[in-house]
Amino acid sequence: MNRQTTQGGHADGTVGKALDVMDRVAAAGRPVRFAELLAGSDHPKATLYRLLQTLTSQGMLIYDEARQTYAPGLRLVRLAHAAWQQSSLAPIARPYLDALSERVGETIHLAQMDQGQVLYVDKRNARRPVDMFSEAGKIGPGYCTGVGKAMLAFLPPDDRARAVNMQSFFAHTPRTLTSPQALTEELAAIRAAGVSFDREEHEPGIICIAAPILSSTGRVLGALSITAATRRNTLDGLDQLRPALTETAEQIAAAAETWQFPD
Repeated sequence: MNRQTTQGGHADGTVGKALDVMDRVAAAGRPVRFAELLAGSDHPKATLYRLLQTLTSQGMLIYDEARQTYAPGLRLVRLAHAAWQQSSLAPIARPYLDALSERVGETIHLAQMDQGQVLYVDKRNARRPVDMFSEAGKIGPGYCTGVGKAMLAFLPPDDRARAVNMQSFFAHTPRTLTSPQALTEELAAIRAAGVSFDREEHEPGIICIAAPILSSTGRVLGALSITAATRRNTLDGLDQLRPALTETAEQIAAAAETWQFPD
């Protein structure tokens, strides 16, 4: 994630540049070499090297001298764990996800929104697990996932418009919505229905029904979904699980509001 102004300059100075470097290291999903980071970086070689040295000395990254690679450091892991405990819905939602998983037997996702995209914060596998993109900690697109659309639909109008403009609109499947206008129309329908569907828009053969997790004032706290494979379920079949889904979303919202997410 490149934290830049629209003119191409980093809006947050040195801190913004350092966060950009950490994002790139984390996004690689494996230890990365300096040359790889430089190839995809907007920073001059000397600047990137200086940022990596600072981040390494502060424990935010670790450097493997034998392999000459960088990876997320233990200090960053500690901070991530603290964020998971203090800012994530996951600790609050855990018992409700467990109960919903037992009740419906399908894959359950819990997500929050990050810069217009989906951050999966927890997951329960189906009784018969299905391979799919989503895992806790992964970032997914907002415009073509059930949880993403559920959250986008209930944002305040100005925030929603900004978030829509952040979407890439890449066609992951023939069913993906690929324009701001199509997404905006879909979000209006979701607000009217109270739930969203992923109709094989992100992955072929994967469908879901999702509901927003809203505070008592309507603020979007996150979203919850029930996901299945088309080979053994249908959208109509998932819609039959709507009462269980929305009830659980309301339970999580109530628990969150009395703990760490007051308005």
